[in-house]
Parts: sequence; C-alpha cells; structure tokens
Amino acid sequence: MRILMINPNTSAGVTERLEKAARTVMAPDTVLDTITAPTGVPYISTRTEALIGGVSVLEILSERHADYDAAIVAAFGDPGLGAARELFDLPVIGLAEAGMLTACMLGGRFAIVTFADALEPWYRECVAWHRLEARCAGVHTLAGTFRSVNDVQEEKAEHLAALCDEVVAGGQVDVIVLAGAPLAGLAASLRDRVPVPLVDCAEAAIGQAETLARLRPAKASRGSFRRPAAKPSVGLSPALSARIAHEPAR
Repeated sequence: MRILMINPNTSAGVTERLEKAARTVMAPDTVLDTITAPTGVPYISTRTEALIGGVSVLEILSERHADYDAAIVAAFGDPGLGAARELFDLPVIGLAEAGMLTACMLGGRFAIVTFADALEPWYRECVAWHRLEARCAGVHTLAGTFRSVNDVQEEKAEHLAALCDEVVAGGQVDVIVLAGAPLAGLAASLRDRVPVPLVDCAEAAIGQAETLARLRPAKASRGSFRRPAAKPSVGLSPALSARIAHEPAR
C-alpha cells in the first residue's frame, strides 16, 4: 500500500522526524512518501495558522491523491482534515485524531502533553471537534520559549518527562498523548520513564492509515462527508480548482 504523509508546517526537519517515527512501526510492504507544505509557517500553533496549513493540505492532496491508498495530515490539531475527508475519496487520517483514538484503546481517560502554552487553545478545540472531551483529562503545556522547532524535543525532553509525571500524579489519567509534530519519535525514549502508556501520534497515524487502507472503505455518497456539489472557484491552484469543480486535473 502507498501512504502520503503531509506536513502542513513548513519545517522540513519536522517532516524528517515524522517520517522516522512512522517508519519504526509501519509494515515492511508499506510505501511511505512525505511532503512538507511549501507555504505557511514553521509550526502551526493558532487557528489562523491552521487555516493556512489546511489549504496546503487540500492543494497537495488535489495534486497527489490518486497515487495513494491513504493520507495523513501530520500536524496535531488536524488542519484541513474535515475538508479533506469530504473532498477526496481515499481515507485521510489526522495526527491528533489517531493519537487520541489510540489512547482511548489503552485506557479510560487520556491527557495531552505538549511543548508550548500557545498551543493549548487550538488543541482544546481539536479535542472538542473530535467529540472527545469526556475522554480527555486536559491539555498540559510547558511554559517558556524554545530555541528551534526542529530540535525542541531534545531541548525539552527532561521537562516533558517531568510534566508527564506531574500529570499522572494528579490522578485520573490512564494514557498520555505526546502532542505536536515536532515531538514525533520522542515517546520511544520516554516510555520507560512514564508510569502510564505514552502515545506517539506519528506511530499511531501510520498504523491507523495502514488499517484503513487495508479495509478499503467506500467514499460516502450521503451524509455530511459526501463530496460537495461541483462549484466554480477563483484564484485557487489549478488542481484544487478542478477538484472542487468535478473536472479532470489540469
């Protein structure tokens, strides 16, 4: 099977981390291709930036969806996920959704732990969009700044481990989701130090993508995720415009 992992952030170093983490757990016969958004911001942390990243996701899928069995929106917060699911025929998996749903299979309630407090409002809204508020024990963040998004997990590893311990000690947390594409791969080095299961979202996403690709679900023809009716557009990329208009890609 062929899977496309789209990083809506513009940081190529983050894409490399996502790919490396996914490759540690994916099946030997899976072909994984990755792509970094050509426009936008180094890492998405606000609603505005998520909208920009979502457009990149739709443009990339418009150009490349026909070559793949499933795709991953590889940013926690899942920018553009709902739109991608209604517009394209292949399964599209969100990094946050995959991490949180995997956590739900490991315990009753999960907590989200991440590296920057600016991410908290958007992540809370992501939990609500996925209707998982009852299973989520909160979004817990580190205070302060960091030097580079590409290296934040090395810089903040000890602080993140301590925050995980603090969250678990607070009670009623069965699983922790390490959130944020820049933290891809970090769970492997912290699992033995955290007293509850620790979910790596990149690992969870590739596993969910492989499962859905094998199941080959039909595209919805009714319901809220059916493909929207054809409509003209102005100023969009040629491939995205053609997809919205139900025309062959130009």
